[in-house]
Amino acid sequence: MALGWLELQRRSHVEFGTRIEAVTDWSAPTPDSDWDTEQLVRHVIAEQQWVPPLLGGLTVAKAQAHVHPLGDDLVAEWRRYSGLATAAWAVAPPATEVHLSYGTVALERYLREQVFDVTVHSWDLARAAGLDEDLDPELVAAVWEEAEAQREMLSASGLFAPPVAVPNDAPLQVRLLALTGRDARSVPTPDRPEDDDERAH
Repeated sequence: MALGWLELQRRSHVEFGTRIEAVTDWSAPTPDSDWDTEQLVRHVIAEQQWVPPLLGGLTVAKAQAHVHPLGDDLVAEWRRYSGLATAAWAVAPPATEVHLSYGTVALERYLREQVFDVTVHSWDLARAAGLDEDLDPELVAAVWEEAEAQREMLSASGLFAPPVAVPNDAPLQVRLLALTGRDARSVPTPDRPEDDDERAH
C-alpha cells in the first residue's frame, strides 16, 4: 500500500535530521554549487519556518513576519522548526488552500513540493558530509513518481542543473537525482598531497 504524503513528509525529515546531526564541516561544498553545507542547511530550515503560517492561511507577505533569522546552532534550529512544520502538517485540513509566491495551490501540492525538496537536499547533505547516501526506498519511489510526472516542468523551471543522462536500469535514487542535475554515480575522492615519487612522474 502506498504511503500517504504526511508519512512521507515525516520520513523526509528523519532523513535530513539524521544527517544534520552528523555534520562536522559546515563549510564543505555541496552538490549545489551555490551553497556550502551551512547555506544548504539554512535554506532547508528556513523553508520549514514558512510552513505553519502558510498552512494557517496567510499570504506570503504576511507570513514573512513569522520567518526569523536563524541562530548559530543549526541542529537545534532544525529540531525546532522541523517539529513545528510537522505538527502544522498533521492538523491542517485537507481542503486548505496555500498562498505561495507563484499562486494559490491545494495543500497536497505544497506538501509534495516540500517532501521533494527535503528528500533531494537530504542526499545533498549526505554527499557534502561524507555520510550514508542511501535514502528511504519508499520515500525515493514516491518522490520519483512525482518528479517523473513533472519531468518537462522541472527541466524548464531553471531551479536545477540540466538532467544527467543515466541508464534506464540505473537505481531509482540515481534516476531521481539525475532529473535534478545530480550525478549520484560519481563518488568524490578526498584530496591528498602527491608524494615525491608521484611528482617525479
